[in-house]
Amino acid sequence: MADADNRVILNVGGIRHETYKATLKKIPATRLSRLTEALANYDPVLNEYFFDRHPGVFAQILNYYRSGKLHYPTDVCGPLFEEELEFWSLDSNQVEPCCWMTYTQHRDTQDVLAILDRLDLDTDKPTEEDIMKKFGLEEKYRQGELNCWQRIKPKIWALFDEPYSSSSAKTTAVVSVFFIVISILSFCLKTHPEMRVPVLRNTTSRTADGNITWRLEKKSSEPHDAFFYIECASNAWFTFEIIIRFIVAPNKLDFLKAPVNIIDIVATLSFYLDFLLTKLEQENDMLEFFSIIRIMRLCKLTRHSAGLKILIHTFRASGKELILLVFFLVLGIVIFAALIYYAERIQYNPDNDFESIPVGLWWAIVTMTTVGYGDMAPKTYVGMFVGALCALAGVLTIALPVPVIVSNFALFYSHTQARSKLPKKRRRVLPVEAIRAKGPKSSGMPGSGGGAGPQTRRMNAIKHNHPVYGGALQELMPFRNTQSATTALSSLLVTPNAQLAMNSTTSSAVTIGATTPHQFTEDRNSEKDLLKYPVDGAVIEPLVTSSGVSNMSNSAEQRSRGSTSPVTASPTSPGATTNNLVAVNT
Repeated sequence: MADADNRVILNVGGIRHETYKATLKKIPATRLSRLTEALANYDPVLNEYFFDRHPGVFAQILNYYRSGKLHYPTDVCGPLFEEELEFWSLDSNQVEPCCWMTYTQHRDTQDVLAILDRLDLDTDKPTEEDIMKKFGLEEKYRQGELNCWQRIKPKIWALFDEPYSSSSAKTTAVVSVFFIVISILSFCLKTHPEMRVPVLRNTTSRTADGNITWRLEKKSSEPHDAFFYIECASNAWFTFEIIIRFIVAPNKLDFLKAPVNIIDIVATLSFYLDFLLTKLEQENDMLEFFSIIRIMRLCKLTRHSAGLKILIHTFRASGKELILLVFFLVLGIVIFAALIYYAERIQYNPDNDFESIPVGLWWAIVTMTTVGYGDMAPKTYVGMFVGALCALAGVLTIALPVPVIVSNFALFYSHTQARSKLPKKRRRVLPVEAIRAKGPKSSGMPGSGGGAGPQTRRMNAIKHNHPVYGGALQELMPFRNTQSATTALSSLLVTPNAQLAMNSTTSSAVTIGATTPHQFTEDRNSEKDLLKYPVDGAVIEPLVTSSGVSNMSNSAEQRSRGSTSPVTASPTSPGATTNNLVAVNT
């Protein structure tokens, strides 16, 4: 009996688990360590606690109580496991080291998905409500309170910043890409010698005989005038685009802080400054060098290409690995530059190319990156040995971080492809409704004609010798040959909501077995009251009184085993259809 009293049955998602109460007390301040029979999810008939939670995760949680080690089930998602741990009041940081990497993998996935949300890689056409949400006008849009500018501004913004919002936006994106490509080609081709026009100068010179001659000299060359007109047209479009996008931007500060917009603004200003200095005939080589930033306009293509966005953010996510790569390269370059300098001086070497350690730095970086220009090479055997070590160290140094970068790109790209195939609108899940209290004739109750319900399940458990309440049927076995007793037992099982009418004509206080008094009122007609006020040492038998059926209080079912003072319930009225109960001391 001590062992049976210490056991507890937990029904989680339809799967019953049995353990000891002492086992659940091993981890205090948790949900399972505070189980009491006063909880709403406790079933007194089946003597079990029911939890509508994931049964697969609970198996690992119960094993944590038993063994003190929390393992992560690989057949569930990480957020689901965290939700279950939070419900059972357990700490997720107690996961064992062998499962920690697998368990925390979902956190990396969530970070990747958050980055992809910020990148805005969706190629589907956004709705008007989605566009209004970027401007914070969704409430006014739903209520129809937008003014003229509030209606036009999001449309203009979508025209220039959302290429997939409409056919006009796609046309605008094509025009923008066309001018970017033309500008880059113009900037590159104007440096070609055949695309430049020579600047001739007429000079005079005096010959040996004293005559003066004139000749044309090539002073310099300049790009063809066609490139100037191409750049003017391109920068006119860029200027118009920047101004419009700035005016209709949802947040002006975020627009100015965006790296792509900074590059576009600086490149456009460099063209106007170069044009102004050319008109003033003040050439500046430094300004011409900074005009190379116009090449960076290629970064504007990231607004139209999801692949470029993924590539850029792959390098950003792999920043630690890239820093580690650069650190090891610098370390190896300095070491091998010093080694090759002294190695080439050990033996006689008249063709020594390594005059100093800084000169050896160039050779070391070229060798470690496996480029090998061949402009500098060791001539001695010791120097060749150092060169071989430098090449091998470079291969290993570069090969180690590269797979991490490749895996990051594959991770970003795979999640991007998965998100593009997912439905944009998910099915709405309704919230859990509160359980309604069932009346005496509610559906699912035994005898109500509503089918098998919870009460039927509990009664069937008693009928089929439930391990907890099987003893009650064993004590009723002597009545199995008595037809009236069988009818009384069936009436009790089928009609758990029978009214208690014990000596209603005299008093509601009944003493059973002359040992323990129990107070019953006539309006206690639910199963809960029967379980809340147990009758110690007694079996309650119903007496069915109805028209056409004899009163069972006058029959032989008021039997007792070892009882001297049975208590009989008097019927209320012979003509009424009621269920009266008789308490028989067992």
